[in-house]
Amino acid sequence: MTQTAPAPGTAPSRTRPPRRTGRVHRAWSVAAVTFVTIIGAAGFASLPGLLIEPLHEEFDWSRGTIGVAVSVNLALYGITAPFAAALMDRFGIRRVVALALAVIACGAVATVWMTAPWQLVLCWGVMVGLGSGSMALAFAATVTGRWFTARRGLVTGILTAAGASGQLVFLPLLAWLVDRHGWRPATVTVAVAALAVVPFVWLLLRDHPADVGLAPYGGTYAPKPAPAPGAARRALKVLADAARTGPFWLLAGTFAICGASTNGLVRTHFVPAAHDHGMPVTAAAGLLAVIGVFDVAGTVASGWFTDRFESRRLLAVYYALRGISLLFLPILLAPSVRPPLIFFIVFYGLDWVATVPPTIALCREHYGDDGAIVFGWVLASHQIGAAVVAFLGGLARDLTGSYDVVWYASGALCAVAALMAMVIRRRPPGGAAEPTGGTRHA
Repeated sequence: MTQTAPAPGTAPSRTRPPRRTGRVHRAWSVAAVTFVTIIGAAGFASLPGLLIEPLHEEFDWSRGTIGVAVSVNLALYGITAPFAAALMDRFGIRRVVALALAVIACGAVATVWMTAPWQLVLCWGVMVGLGSGSMALAFAATVTGRWFTARRGLVTGILTAAGASGQLVFLPLLAWLVDRHGWRPATVTVAVAALAVVPFVWLLLRDHPADVGLAPYGGTYAPKPAPAPGAARRALKVLADAARTGPFWLLAGTFAICGASTNGLVRTHFVPAAHDHGMPVTAAAGLLAVIGVFDVAGTVASGWFTDRFESRRLLAVYYALRGISLLFLPILLAPSVRPPLIFFIVFYGLDWVATVPPTIALCREHYGDDGAIVFGWVLASHQIGAAVVAFLGGLARDLTGSYDVVWYASGALCAVAALMAMVIRRRPPGGAAEPTGGTRHA
């Protein structure tokens, strides 16, 4: 691929001048490091659902109390994301991600010595929540936005699938550790995995194509912009501007329901719900891992579809299918794994985070260069939705002895999300990005 030199009058790069790429563009190696990083950090996302029963049995804490810590974790995961995206603009991707992994490791290890619920909230809720929020999907959006002009949808799908791949790698191991050796070795394993990724990030990840004298994949060379000061102020300003537009609220609303019906519900409560029906914890965790297998295929395919089809229609289809599947789940749970439940696992897995590539594409379409930060705020709504259902799911189980009402309610919410997605209007080609003077419309 031929690289185009900066146009006359363009500010010179602060790094070496552009050069030709080899047979494989450097952007793909950056994407590979990002993929491995997200996989390595996925262990902490796999663990909460496995901790509910062991913590309940050891400390006699209610499921609602444990759900508070999970809710804080999920909420901070989302709220931190837009600030992390702005911090990456200010200090660089490598520094932010390496520090986030270290915070995750410290929080996970500290839970080994906890004796009170507030310590669970502090260590797992606050520390791991803040660290994981900096490793959120805004990380993937930032990498694809900087390193790719072509194939953005496909790469977004691949990087999104990394979380599912990590779930596939870690969940069976963590379930086995919890079942055979207790929950403490599992948390230490999460910490070690997070720390093991730090050298890859520091040595191999690069913040911008201009750092190595390249253009983005499929694009033309541009100098590396100066660090953006006032990361927190910028993140809040982008939120204030985006909040004056209709698409932001529709995207935030649909993604809140997405979080409620995935991380908040299935990832947190599927294992204890299946265990309520007599299924062994290891078998239920294995089914979640299978969801991860098909999630990889579904998310990569969604990225491919996003490059070719209208994003809002894809979202409507994804949410509608997810809602239908959740309505059937209560009658499929049983002491053993049967073919109808396997069908649900495959079907639901294909849809798990297929919503991410078209959501990122719509943020980029409507908000231009601020798209990654806007997506960070949309992701915050995703995690708030997840946090609410993580708590309410545990509370419903404590009060009614069953999770059924939560499955049915989430299925109905997914139908609402499908309708909301169809209301989002397409921005006219060449139109101004909405945060810089966009009108109030949907």
